[in-house]
Amino acid sequence: MRTSPWPPTGRKLVHLDLKGAPPRIEYLHRFWAFVVPPPPTHTHTQLCELFAQLGADGLLVEYEDMFPYSGDLSMLQATAHPAYSREEVLSIQDVARSKGLEVIPLVQTFGHMEFVLKHRSLWGLRELGQCLGTLSPHGEEGPRLVLEMLRQVVELHPGLNTLHIGADEVYMLGEGEESKRWLSTPGHTVEQLFLSHVTRVGRAIKEAWPHLNIVMWDDMLRGMSHDTLKASGLVGLVQPMLWDYNPGLNVEETVSLLEKYCDAGLTDVWAASAFKGSTSVHTSVTNTQRHVDNHLQWLQVAAAISPGVHLQGIALTGWQRYDHMSVLCELMPVALPSLAACLQTLIQGHFGPEVQTKVAESLGVSSVEVETLERTSVADSLFPGRRLAALIVELTQLLNSEEVCHFESNMFVRGWFSPYHRQRRAVNPLICMQIQSQAATLLTMLEEKAAAAGEEMARLYPDATAREWMEQHVSPVAAPLRRITEEISACLPEMVPQQ
Repeated sequence: MRTSPWPPTGRKLVHLDLKGAPPRIEYLHRFWAFVVPPPPTHTHTQLCELFAQLGADGLLVEYEDMFPYSGDLSMLQATAHPAYSREEVLSIQDVARSKGLEVIPLVQTFGHMEFVLKHRSLWGLRELGQCLGTLSPHGEEGPRLVLEMLRQVVELHPGLNTLHIGADEVYMLGEGEESKRWLSTPGHTVEQLFLSHVTRVGRAIKEAWPHLNIVMWDDMLRGMSHDTLKASGLVGLVQPMLWDYNPGLNVEETVSLLEKYCDAGLTDVWAASAFKGSTSVHTSVTNTQRHVDNHLQWLQVAAAISPGVHLQGIALTGWQRYDHMSVLCELMPVALPSLAACLQTLIQGHFGPEVQTKVAESLGVSSVEVETLERTSVADSLFPGRRLAALIVELTQLLNSEEVCHFESNMFVRGWFSPYHRQRRAVNPLICMQIQSQAATLLTMLEEKAAAAGEEMARLYPDATAREWMEQHVSPVAAPLRRITEEISACLPEMVPQQ
């Protein structure tokens, strides 16, 4: 299906979610030089350079605990691996600017503040004790904390024009004791509670940096009436970014929502799609077509809105975790074909065969679906991280294979090495030795592929990321195989004569 390309005045931002698997700075800058010297026919390939070549205009960088907060905020820095240094944050911006990419930092200021509020000394700033992510909108300490975070981020981004303040998914707002007391006053609503905090933060930003454009996620605004939005204090203060990552995005409803914002005075708006990290919380391999479909729907939205809606751009989100405490989603290398396909879909207005061919050729792959990637030498790679992507695909296919993930459910294990047999150590030695041999063979295959992927992963990511990925995906599958081999070894002496 063809439609109009993404409006030329609308920017296309690639989202870097650093709350998990933060790339080594060399991967962001000079992946080829980091791995091996490039062959004569290739040039240095950088992620920033690749984003620009594929048609991006900017980066939406969500630092979370990878930002080098200082002073009283230094405890917010990551502990599993070092946060980026001040010099590294500046170098990211320098490289991005050299490729024509604007950098827009995203700092959560209300919801999804898990990386802040997990610290014991800040527990008292939670809206509700058991809700790790939501900041209490009451008192002075919370806003003071948020503004100091913003100050440090803004000052380390010289020439900054636009700032994203998050404010999505403010769960359990209104459930804290202070909020309940506030809401007991006639006329007070949860909507007003939300707006009071966001406008307070927004006005403080404008007072400190009048030139900054402020962007925020829109989901907490969706249920508000036209009159509430018009009187919210947000008009002229913020630009809502409407996010929807669904391949079946409802075009009519999305257009209607954007028109509602516009009619209320919020005429400058953004869209947000996804190129990875929105399929499931634990997905390890990206499905390109799913994300292309999402962008095709957004193209229809852009073509259907009225001229009064000023679409500033679209952020192609690439979530690395659903929140700070959840497991890792797909790593960047396995999602680069999807990112390339999504950007070209926006630029061309469709994803027909000729566009698919262009994307595949630009990345040096046979298909835009990463599942078809085969292992290759680094020298043959045309996009940064291809070797890791191929290794992850290969390993994931083994992990998801019937014989591995359902090994304990196969006929022989259930029939001749059940919990009943194990408890009594009464087994058929011949069949159990066959089971053991098969389990050991699969375990060896798994360990070899995991070692290769882990070694490559550690080239591009901190060692802690490689360990986490392996513990998340490999350990739960390898453990039953290892346990069976050990338990059979313990049982056999009870049934086989010892020489």
